[in-house]
Amino acid sequence: QVQLVESGGGLVQAGGSLRLSCAASGRTFSNYAMGWFRQVPGKEREFVAGISRSGSRTDYADSVKGRFTISRDNAKNTVNLQMTSLKPEDTAVYYCAADFRYSEIGFGYTLGAYDYWGQGTQVTVSS
Repeated sequence: QVQLVESGGGLVQAGGSLRLSCAASGRTFSNYAMGWFRQVPGKEREFVAGISRSGSRTDYADSVKGRFTISRDNAKNTVNLQMTSLKPEDTAVYYCAADFRYSEIGFGYTLGAYDYWGQGTQVTVSS
């Protein structure tokens, strides 16, 4: 079992930056692949970024590629999402997720690929 708590959300103007953090507790953090997802009302939760257990592999949704950066600090049990050049369409509740089923370089891209979820943090980008 692992518990995830997101922080760092807020209101920012278009073109601005935010850094989201997700603190994990409960089990060995380095055993978990991690992901960030986001959801707006009336739409499905969507993949934003993923990072492997060691951090050696990352990937991003096309909509955020080149603007967002996912990273992790296994010593501090945290995963971060640095968001730059934010757009109004990035407005959503952002969730971090964890799963232990993957190999050293693996992670998932779908909701079903993760067993553990945080409560979410709201990001609002004004135009």
